[in-house]
Amino acid sequence: MAGRMVLGTAALAGLVRPASAPDPADAQRVLPVLPELTGLLPNRGLRRGSTVSVATGQPRRSGGTSLMLALLAEASRAGSWCAVVGVPTFGAVAAAEAGIALDRLALVPHPGPEWATVVAALIDGVDVVVTAVPASVSASVAGRLAARARQRGSVLVPYGRWAGADVTLQVVRGVWEGIGPGRGRLRRREVTVSARGRGAAARPKEITVWLPGDGRTRIVPRPAASRPAAPATAPRRGPLTLVGSA
Repeated sequence: MAGRMVLGTAALAGLVRPASAPDPADAQRVLPVLPELTGLLPNRGLRRGSTVSVATGQPRRSGGTSLMLALLAEASRAGSWCAVVGVPTFGAVAAAEAGIALDRLALVPHPGPEWATVVAALIDGVDVVVTAVPASVSASVAGRLAARARQRGSVLVPYGRWAGADVTLQVVRGVWEGIGPGRGRLRRREVTVSARGRGAAARPKEITVWLPGDGRTRIVPRPAASRPAAPATAPRRGPLTLVGSA
């Protein structure tokens, strides 16, 4: 089965460690991310105990899903467990193409009214917990989940509007390429990702990357100031993988 499907809080028992169990976080305080994304994060990776939100933007399908998958990919390949809560449209095929290890991926597509309980249970024993943010979540509940992640050494990744995150990432611009006058196929997408936060992440940052349809990604080089910007050309193939869907 592509990822573990978790149907209720009782089913989480096999995935999490007891709260009294030793925290393995000390062995690796920062989980790796794709090299393209290291410049957006103050520790050049996902620091255990932190909250890194992925804003969905407007419209909702604005590249946030691809960015969320990119955040998980390197940590998953390095052996970390990941969980995705409340995203019923999450695609296992897209996750695999992004490099996420499906045998270390737990999916809870419909957490129901016990959303906060499910997320808290996963924080107790999963390295990276992604969760869609319900519209009704209160600031107090959000604060308790962030505090639990700090205590347990998990990385909480709210997917949606979330106040008080250590870092908030968002795709702020995107341009598709491949369509000619009346014909062609979408082949790649140039997106600009912004990062803002607090503490070490207080200074806003931006990077521009390609999300091509062939599954490769490269940082888009800025044109030299003394020369006019050259037309965009296909990036050289590299060893990194990033899903090209929105």
